[in-house]
Order: sequence, then C-alpha cells, then structure tokens
Amino acid sequence: MKASMVLSLVGYLVVPSGAAVLGCCVVAKKLHEGGLSDFEGYSLENWVCLTAAYDSLRGDYTSYGLFQIRNRDRCDHGKNRCHVSCSALLNPNLKETIECAKKIVSSLTSWTLNCQDSDTLERWLDGCKL
Repeated sequence: MKASMVLSLVGYLVVPSGAAVLGCCVVAKKLHEGGLSDFEGYSLENWVCLTAAYDSLRGDYTSYGLFQIRNRDRCDHGKNRCHVSCSALLNPNLKETIECAKKIVSSLTSWTLNCQDSDTLERWLDGCKL
C-alpha cells in the first residue's frame, strides 16, 4: 500500500523532466512546515490525501504542482486567483504551492471526490515522525 501512495505522488510536477517522487512522510513534513496542519479545519492527513488525488474532470487547462492547480483560473495564464506564476507552482520548495492551496482550498474538487468522508485518512501518515 505504501508503494502505491509513493507512486501516486509521482504527479508531483507536471513537467516530466523536472518530476520528483516524494514519499508521504516527506510531503507531510513539507505541508506541516508550510502551515497546513488543520488549516481551515483540514487535517494534515487530508492535505496529504489531496496531493495523491487526481482530478479527472476534463477541461481546457493545464494542472501544475503538488496539488495539480489549474492554470485556467488559479495561476498566471488565467484569472490568477493565487497571484502566482504557474511555473512557480513547480518549485520543489513548495512555498508558492502551499500559499496557493490555502487560497483555493474550498474549491479543490479533487479533495471532495477523493478525500472527503474517507475513513482511512490516517494511512497517509502511517509511520511518519513529524
């Protein structure tokens, strides 16, 4: 099961040549350090689950970074609700990605479809020491 979680995080970056594979505990640590633990009532487990969730809704957009943030309305190619360049969402330090996620958390459909009401969220932090 842990292998599948790591593999699901392969989508960390959209650009294949710059892709990185991060384990759940590494992701959890970065998100915790970025202030996402219990941000807006979402547990750290929810945030890590969200990084592995994939929004399969089709549209005329490209998704960027750990949370697969859409360019159409959230970064510089569109309405830019996050006030960030889309390429900044690919930065491995995750600062811009985390700040953007904080601004748009209520509209992230991949959380609703994949993580909300899940009774197995604790598995995302299994074995992690934060």
